[in-house]
Amino acid sequence: MTQSVCSREGSFPRGRGEALGSRIRRAMRHPGSLALNLLVHLAALLTLLVLGFLIAYILVHGVPNLRAEMFSLTYTSENQSMLPSIINTCFLTLLALAAAVPVGVGSAIYLVEYARKGSRLVKLVRVTTETLSGIPSIVYGLFGMLFFSKALGFGYSMLSGALTVAMMILPLVMRTTEEALLCVPDSYREGSFGLGAGRLRTVVRVVLPSAVPGILSGVILAIGRVVGETAALMYTSGTVAKIAGLFDTGSTLALHMYKQASEGLYTEQAYATSVVLLVLVLAINLCSNLIAKAFTKER
Repeated sequence: MTQSVCSREGSFPRGRGEALGSRIRRAMRHPGSLALNLLVHLAALLTLLVLGFLIAYILVHGVPNLRAEMFSLTYTSENQSMLPSIINTCFLTLLALAAAVPVGVGSAIYLVEYARKGSRLVKLVRVTTETLSGIPSIVYGLFGMLFFSKALGFGYSMLSGALTVAMMILPLVMRTTEEALLCVPDSYREGSFGLGAGRLRTVVRVVLPSAVPGILSGVILAIGRVVGETAALMYTSGTVAKIAGLFDTGSTLALHMYKQASEGLYTEQAYATSVVLLVLVLAINLCSNLIAKAFTKER
């Protein structure tokens, strides 16, 4: 009995060795596959190292400079408070999403579910979307200043800034929603049609809930772009460090950090602001992921 147990135990290392040897022989027979595998793992490791370095650098230089007075409700040159900019950032992000998400999701639903495949309108919309996604943000800022601030009379306000960045994130929301809808299997639609549901009910009750995780991924990316935007908002929403209303000028957190760093007098406060900005983006991403998981579990 003991001899049989020992013989079985001795077979484990030999089995692992044979498996490792077979993998090495396969890699030797296909050197291109081995090189590609190594490059993929190296790229993933490099990405993690860069991300870790950025986060560590921001935390090391920013956390020691955080002060309680930097979260005062009113900004002064002494406290360099970032709380008004945090409130403005959340307000402007909500305004931009309220303007861009319904239009982007609705356009994607039309292209995937209603439009005739290969029609000229679909091709035109997709070319327009790709063109908009490649325009620099400074061009959006100049357009927003000329159109929203001056032509429509909104002035330097949160509304002008929100509408400008809504135009910027619209192609992103639209393309990610379209890809999420295309990933929904056609069997879901066919099953709904077979049960007597119409196209609208099928889209609302079957297709959209299945595509919610993909749509939220696009919304997360859009939020990240809105929160980190500076050039477009500099020409539309203004740089005044105060809590702004809909038609008031106000500075976002990224603009607040840009002003501190560019002036050269508040570099330490700029590092502290970058820590808060990093935490804000991570918190938004975490909440969005939790919402996506909740939708997935419900299904």
